[in-house]
Amino acid sequence: MSLRSERSRPGLGIIEPCLPSPAKAPPSGPGWIHEIKHDGFRILARRDSAGVRLITRNNNDFTHRFPFIAMAVSKLPVRSCLIDGEAIVCDEDGVAVFDLIRRHGALASAVLCAFDLLELDERDSRREPIEKRKTLLAKLLRGAHPQHYLQ
Repeated sequence: MSLRSERSRPGLGIIEPCLPSPAKAPPSGPGWIHEIKHDGFRILARRDSAGVRLITRNNNDFTHRFPFIAMAVSKLPVRSCLIDGEAIVCDEDGVAVFDLIRRHGALASAVLCAFDLLELDERDSRREPIEKRKTLLAKLLRGAHPQHYLQ
């Protein structure tokens, strides 16, 4: 499954991963949430009845490249989900380094930094406030089934 077909999937419309934008200083004040820009591959992790697919923002299927991430997504306690995140490999100091993720041995040490939960059990959650989606995502990643939190 390609990102192109994910973007045109019935019910979800076009889904583009949110990308960082350059700024001299981060915005401040109420209503702002900041994410750390890691040095890896932006990934949409899709789990549904067809299995798990890890699709990059450039429409590349990296499922086989990151089998442990795919396995972790397959074990989440849901029927389906779409998680926006970034696959990274960290150095010995815990810092994401892009050159490390490009190496052949990175398969076992890659992790997914999950940013957002775009869909849960075939329900589009993008209209929910980001704070609620992040709470649902945290519950899901801790092993709880957050379905009853969606309206």
